[in-house]
Amino acid sequence: MKNNNFENLRIIPRLDIKGTNVVKGVFTEGLKVVGDPKKLATRYYKEGADEIVLMDIVASLYQRNLDFDLLKSVTDGIFIPITAGGGIRSIGDIDNAMRAGADKVAINTHFIKNPRFLSEAVHKFGAQCVVLSVEAKRVGPSEWEAYTDGGRERTGRDAIEWIRKATNLGVGEVVITSIDHDGTRKGFDTELISAITSFATVPVVAHGGGGNYKTFSDILELARPDALAAASVFHFQDYTISELKKYLSKAKFNVRL
Repeated sequence: MKNNNFENLRIIPRLDIKGTNVVKGVFTEGLKVVGDPKKLATRYYKEGADEIVLMDIVASLYQRNLDFDLLKSVTDGIFIPITAGGGIRSIGDIDNAMRAGADKVAINTHFIKNPRFLSEAVHKFGAQCVVLSVEAKRVGPSEWEAYTDGGRERTGRDAIEWIRKATNLGVGEVVITSIDHDGTRKGFDTELISAITSFATVPVVAHGGGGNYKTFSDILELARPDALAAASVFHFQDYTISELKKYLSKAKFNVRL
């Protein structure tokens, strides 16, 4: 297992975009509008978010690009790293996302369809800018399948082996979403995250299932990801990012207060 002492533990709110709105569902389905992306991003920035992830969750499904104008409006005035994704299918798309204010670009669907593009992106922009986004659904004991198009399309590809291949190809970070836990607030998929952190040599961001404070400390203790991403608990104001950080700090996790 990689040596993770949580020196740079990050708390990352995630904004799932459909059209011009932030939406949230359960198991990546039943999407409901929860707010304006600019207002939410600004709120989370002020609350002490370490980064923000912004994902257009229907761009690949509808075969269109990320809305770069929307991205630019969200990033303006926010001075923490922003990872953007959704509908990224070319080097030009990555370049446009960077010009619109993204620090990193997360790609799922097109990497699976064309792994060579992953290597091209890393070569052009550097591993630190290229994030592998994986949506995984349990299909058996200790077995998960990778999905694409916002968790709608099966790939037949083993999620763990795909992550292993992608890290070998040079991707700089992995954002892993558990479809089975997404939006439930019942806790992260410890077994899934542990299966990845056991071999990953790049930062792993766990997403899907964040609920009460204990769900965050549990996944940190049991699976040791490098960062935690959440949406529902922040969107619906169960607590603020700063409140979560204070709890984790008291639990002896090193967070930036």
